[in-house]
This record gives sequence, structure tokens and C-alpha cells, in this order.
Amino acid sequence: MNTPASPKAVVLLSGGLDSATALAIASERGYDCYVLSFDYGQRSLTELNAAKEIAKQLKAIEHQVIRLHLEDFGGSALTDHSIDVPEEETDEIPVTYVPARNTVFLSLALGWAEVLEADAIFIGVNAVDYSGYPDCRPEYIAAFETVANLATKRGVSGDPIRIETPLIDLSKEQIIQAGTTLGVDYGLTVSCYQADDDGRACGVCDSCRLRTQGFVDAGIKDPTRYQ
Repeated sequence: MNTPASPKAVVLLSGGLDSATALAIASERGYDCYVLSFDYGQRSLTELNAAKEIAKQLKAIEHQVIRLHLEDFGGSALTDHSIDVPEEETDEIPVTYVPARNTVFLSLALGWAEVLEADAIFIGVNAVDYSGYPDCRPEYIAAFETVANLATKRGVSGDPIRIETPLIDLSKEQIIQAGTTLGVDYGLTVSCYQADDDGRACGVCDSCRLRTQGFVDAGIKDPTRYQ
């Protein structure tokens, strides 16, 4: 008797803590994982090196890195070196927000998912311990899923692609606990907005603060290498 093929998923992987956990969850749920990362002109490219190692550690079937040129638009501290990465909290959408980034990423993931005949796209967005980005909210994800299935062959054929957000309602503490249980090596991950060429974190940007506090709250030793 032939063994049924495992379902496929495209997983967006930045190289950071959240996306690594999302990949581990997708794998644990039985998906064959096809991993997609982006070189989009971001300030720290060491996260892409991290993504390659994480994809290997978590046994992705395939890992593609797509080159985009979002730095041509600028408008974010992550893609425009003339804008400083903030080191203090703000109540407004921070300058580290990259305009329309998740819409661009999800659109490309959707194209690959159709080609692969994948059932789902996993993205590690979070609406609890996050920086206030508008494209990390549940209502955005629901709207994109609607668009995805209006705009694709399989969507209009009655076989919709799901946008899976397993971390959307979790605190950073809960994310770290979940990933640790699933064997994620967080020492491989890079979350810092301005990591140096060796992948060492600054320890003061918003992403570093959330990550550091998450390990404290989880009671798990922080494997992050700091500058």
C-alpha cells in the first residue's frame, strides 16, 4: 500500500526567533516544509546566514532566498542607512516598519505555494509581543487570505490555500517555550535589527529587548551572542 504524501507548506523564514518557531511548528504538524527567505536590502544580512542554518537544522525540504530591492524605496530604518535604528520604545509605528513588507513576502510565497500545490503558508507574525507593525495583525492576515483565494487558480477552484499564523496570540515567553519543546536551536537565530557582521546582537533595539525579556520570562538561558 502506498503511503499518503505529506501535505506541503511554504514557510517564511527571516532567520529570527519567531519565524524559526513557526517552521518548527509547521514541521511538527506534519508538513513538508519549503522555506522562503528574502534578501530585501535589510540592514543586517547575517539573519540570512542564520536562516540557512535553521532550515538545515529543522530539515526543510528546500530553501530559497529571493533577492528584492526594497532599499530602492527606503522609508525604513532597516533598509535606509540614513535612518537610525531607535533604541527607545515608542507608542507609534516605529521607523523599523518596512512599508508593505509582509504583503510583498506573502504574495511571493503564494506564487510558490501554487506551483508546489501546497496547502498552507506559515508566517511567524505575532500580535502580542511585537513592535506595532500593521501587517502583523490578525485582521490583516484574514484579509490577505481572502485576497489570496480570490486571486489564485486553486482558490477559485474551491481548494483554498490557508495562511497559518501559529504565533499570532502567543507572548514571546510562550513562543520560546514552544520552540524549545520542539528542539529549535535559538542560538542559531538572529533577531537584532542591527546585528554586526558576526551575527552578534546590539542588545538595545526593540527586537533585542523583546527577545531578551522573553527568555527571562520563560526561565530559559538566553543563547544570544551580544556585541
